Amino acid sequence: MSAETEALSEQIKQSVALLRRHLDWDASQARLAELNHRAEEPDLWNDAEAAQKLMRERTLLAGQIEGVLRIERDAADMAELAVLAEEEGDEATVAEATATLRGLAGQAHARQIESLLSGEADSNDCYLEVNAGAGGTEAQDWAEMLLRMYTRWAERRGYKVTLMESSEGEQAGLKSATLLVEGPNAYGWLKTEAGVHRLVRISPFDAAARRQTSFASVWVYPVVDDTIEIQINDSDLKVDTFRASGAGGQHVNKTDSAIRITHMPTGIVVACQTDRSQHRNRATAMQMLKARLYEAELQKREAAAAQTEAAKTDIGWGHQIRSYVLAPYQLVKDLRTGVEKGNPEAVLDGSLDDFMAAALAQRVGATRSEASATAQ
Repeated sequence: MSAETEALSEQIKQSVALLRRHLDWDASQARLAELNHRAEEPDLWNDAEAAQKLMRERTLLAGQIEGVLRIERDAADMAELAVLAEEEGDEATVAEATATLRGLAGQAHARQIESLLSGEADSNDCYLEVNAGAGGTEAQDWAEMLLRMYTRWAERRGYKVTLMESSEGEQAGLKSATLLVEGPNAYGWLKTEAGVHRLVRISPFDAAARRQTSFASVWVYPVVDDTIEIQINDSDLKVDTFRASGAGGQHVNKTDSAIRITHMPTGIVVACQTDRSQHRNRATAMQMLKARLYEAELQKREAAAAQTEAAKTDIGWGHQIRSYVLAPYQLVKDLRTGVEKGNPEAVLDGSLDDFMAAALAQRVGATRSEASATAQ
């Protein structure tokens, strides 16, 4: 076995070992077996929401396990093929096997990075929004090109893509559009694409064939279940009873039936005295408290959304995360990670994994050298 083939095989073995450790291999296989068994139960879909959650976990876990097994299996086959080809002096087959091993090493490293997708919403589906920057038709055409690029990327991964809305440009392209991307870790991967994208090319809309620079922005948001479970601990509550006010005479409430509940962590206070029964007043007050806490959670969401909007920069010079140069030379460069590709056509056709892996590695604290290894 050549030195390169041996080194690649060892690199893949190390990556697979790390993946197995991260997945807690035995526990993951046991969990998948349990999910497969539950998926065959006839009453599974009696609770559609629980069934969907189970099937989603099953698909994600099965994909992770099968992905590791496939890399391990293909690497062993290619290493064996390389040895046999070397013994027979078949240099073409050796080169082919080595190239395949190189690709498998990249896939294994990318899966290592993907295994670090541990954010609360990383496994969620997501919305991807594209907006054309200033520049009229040029920018609007660029926005449509980006929309196609992400659609092709998602389809390559087997994700489901739905166009939620779009606003067409006056002459060509799109002013804005939103995709719903559904698939395992859709948000975890696509969140690395949020920012301004810059295109340099010879304008197809300019009779003088001059070079133009266009900008478009991409923003990515996770799909979040709007059902908020309000959990209230009894230890967080201060419950006071008091005598409800009345009209006097025989209508005076002679018992402490009114209820005041204070939620100590938030300071929210609710009270109810509409019923003569203390128990019913307490139940009503608890519902009031849950409604107040729900409203407070919504306000937090709105504040977070406003903060996200405020963080958005101008769609123009000095803010781009990636440049796509089609003329006078061919180059796509990510300005955050330094990853470059000399084939813009392939990138615009959805070949984005190297850029995403490098950006994700940077986010989770991996070294620049590790990120570059994936991009090579």
